Amino acid sequence: MNTPGKYAAPSETEALREAVALQEAVALLEAMIRIPSFSREEGATADLLADWLSARGATPHRKGNNLWVRVRTHDPGRPTVMLCSHHDTVRPVVSWDRDPFEPLLQDGRLTGLGSNDAGGCLVALCQTFLAMRDRDDLPFNLLLVLSAEEEIAGAGGVASVIDDVGPVDLAIVGEPTDMDLAVAEKGLMVLDGLAQGRAGHAARDTGVNAISIAVRDIARIELLRFPDVSPLLGPVRLTVTQIEAGTQHNVIPDICRFVVDVRVTECYTHEQILETLRAQVESQLTPRSMRLRPSSIDMDHPIVLAAEALGVRQFGSPTMSDQALLGMPSVKIGPGRSERSHTAGEYITLEELARGLRLYPALLARYAEELR
Repeated sequence: MNTPGKYAAPSETEALREAVALQEAVALLEAMIRIPSFSREEGATADLLADWLSARGATPHRKGNNLWVRVRTHDPGRPTVMLCSHHDTVRPVVSWDRDPFEPLLQDGRLTGLGSNDAGGCLVALCQTFLAMRDRDDLPFNLLLVLSAEEEIAGAGGVASVIDDVGPVDLAIVGEPTDMDLAVAEKGLMVLDGLAQGRAGHAARDTGVNAISIAVRDIARIELLRFPDVSPLLGPVRLTVTQIEAGTQHNVIPDICRFVVDVRVTECYTHEQILETLRAQVESQLTPRSMRLRPSSIDMDHPIVLAAEALGVRQFGSPTMSDQALLGMPSVKIGPGRSERSHTAGEYITLEELARGLRLYPALLARYAEELR
């Protein structure tokens, strides 16, 4: 496989254009950071982005807090490439030692909530769309989608506008991957476990402790191994993340609830995993949702070949994104690093942002060559 970074260095004119694009991207990202945009509360950032796009001659459409923009020369006879990233954020963790909504640009890095996940990706995709929207030599339409509720995989997010935006042949999802190309992504199934015992007095040998039942079942779940391992995504991963039981110290609890986070690969369906788990435990297991499926793309797909030609590394992603809700071939790529997401002091570097502004257009241009 090629090594990263083999796309052409910019000319002097291109370098100047990139510097202007970087300046605009940073200004937009700083404005986004200043506006709290928690999932389902993204109205103000949707307003900001709609105004920003409109001021640059685009015509954004809106549904809820989702925005999308088509190129003026949209041709229904051509395939459509969707550039998609999200403008909602998680809530700041308590260990932030400064205001997470006050952007700080210092020593080549921009700190603030949402800067890395996924504001940097979003502003780079916006600039890419604007830079390429008037090109008449591309064998595909460009579509920009700025989604809401990604952090909670909400019903009011990207899934709510898929029918509105029309047919899409390929989605490029902006998430922080250090500009490596995620060609596969794990799905998610969250299970609510319910262990049922019988209440009794703690001082007497009566009752059936629901905690004991849950603990045995949790041990079985954590020891369970699914034999088929994905070459890109690795094994199915089962993690018990929450547990709750008891009303007071002297009452044997008759109910114990726990939560299992299941990261799913393409080797198994949600239904197969659920059936296997239910056969192993005494507790009841109820899925909250079975719609967040794993995704992968054919390694011979033109977008993968385009990335290889540019020396972009491919990998399988353990984290989930809007890809899980899309019904078309998709890849995930963006500036920033996944391990910074949801952390105190979240940041993106200007170098990473500039690399995204270079590589996104280069990837699309190379993809156009692969289609010809």
